Amino acid sequence: MYQQPMAIPSMQGGVGSVGVGGNNQVVGGNNLVFSNLPQQLPIHPDVRLKRLAFYDIKGVLIQPSSLVPQGTNRTQEAVYHFTLTPQQATEIASNRDIRNGNKLEYTVQVQLRFCLMETSCEQEDCFPPNVIVKVNNKMCPLPNPIPTNRPNVEAKRPPRPVNVTTNVKLSPTVTNSVSVQWSSDYSRGYVLSAYLVKKLTSTELLNRMRAKGVKSADFTRALIKEKLREDGDCEIATTMLKVSLMCPLGKMKMSIPCRSSTCSHLQCFDANLYLQMNERKPTWICPVCDKPAVYDNLVIDGYFQEVLATNQIDTEIQLHKDGSWSTHVNKTEATVLDTPIKPLNKVEIICDDLELIPDVKVTSNSHKQEPSSSSNPSEPTSSAQGVCVDLTLSDSDDDLPLKRRGPTSQANKNGNKISSTSSSKAKSENTAIVRTKVTEDSAGIVTIDDD
Repeated sequence: MYQQPMAIPSMQGGVGSVGVGGNNQVVGGNNLVFSNLPQQLPIHPDVRLKRLAFYDIKGVLIQPSSLVPQGTNRTQEAVYHFTLTPQQATEIASNRDIRNGNKLEYTVQVQLRFCLMETSCEQEDCFPPNVIVKVNNKMCPLPNPIPTNRPNVEAKRPPRPVNVTTNVKLSPTVTNSVSVQWSSDYSRGYVLSAYLVKKLTSTELLNRMRAKGVKSADFTRALIKEKLREDGDCEIATTMLKVSLMCPLGKMKMSIPCRSSTCSHLQCFDANLYLQMNERKPTWICPVCDKPAVYDNLVIDGYFQEVLATNQIDTEIQLHKDGSWSTHVNKTEATVLDTPIKPLNKVEIICDDLELIPDVKVTSNSHKQEPSSSSNPSEPTSSAQGVCVDLTLSDSDDDLPLKRRGPTSQANKNGNKISSTSSSKAKSENTAIVRTKVTEDSAGIVTIDDD
């Protein structure tokens, strides 16, 4: 792989040379000498950056290089250079994504990354304060800072790489320059590096997960037995575990159950949905325990794959001591099933204004009522067992005709109780309506008179 040798800041074209001796740093080109530096920084520190799941590194364009402060000024600036090989320039130009017509996107990209100068462990992306990046004198967009409410504290940018492909000259004969301006921080150092990467999709990462294989169901079964193993020192014993088959991210039933190998819980989440969410906003946080769950540690659980293939209805299962599982039965539902069903009596509510008077003897003046029941035997008649109420009549006096409003109001003044009886079913357009007046004497006997 062709790689352009790099060095720290050069004031002229080409690659600058750096000479280090004592506290003086000599930069090739203008032979500028900077003294009284707080400490001597290595040119190419042995910094290891965390691998980004959605990018495959195809080449190193600028090795991790220190952002060395020059002088005592607050604002510092450094310039770096790199040149693409013919193969790299052709690969970038031939892998353009033309699906979005308004924006030019490349599948193979030139990527800049910043991190802290720390060699003890892998470093994640971290931008210097007030950083400004230019490639070939063109400003490069950076991730928007995250707002903060703390006074006198600079908002930090999200830890993401910077795609500068659109500003790069895709020619093996032209040198590309990267200008970085930042505010020096003498309490910590920063490192810049550039890579040629290929961007991946969530579908490609999912296929790679499947290619790695599925975690054996016996492994998960052993974890279940371990969690449910009785402990003699503990007074409370766990006899079973409830596990949901719904993904905590999308609240849908899982199709590809997975979890991180660093997590201690058995609850899984859907691999496809988890990768899609991290493709849009990479956080790599487990949705179950909120702990880091990076892509390299994700495994597809074979045990829960078998459960999902067998059970297509239930959304929750129970795990038992022997490693087996069963469907969850709600206790309230079991109680309902064990309770005998009582016969239900059908009740019809006629009107809220009606009042039932128990133990009342009723006598009817049948000689005053026309035998309308003889014409239609199915019609109900007034008797001591039941009273039919005509709901077609209004309870208000305003709806009654003027001729018939007087007796009704007079009856109310005398304290008599008045109710309405239902009329016969309409057999013609002119349907006869029968109104009945109910009176009660001092002996408690109710008399029904037909109008």
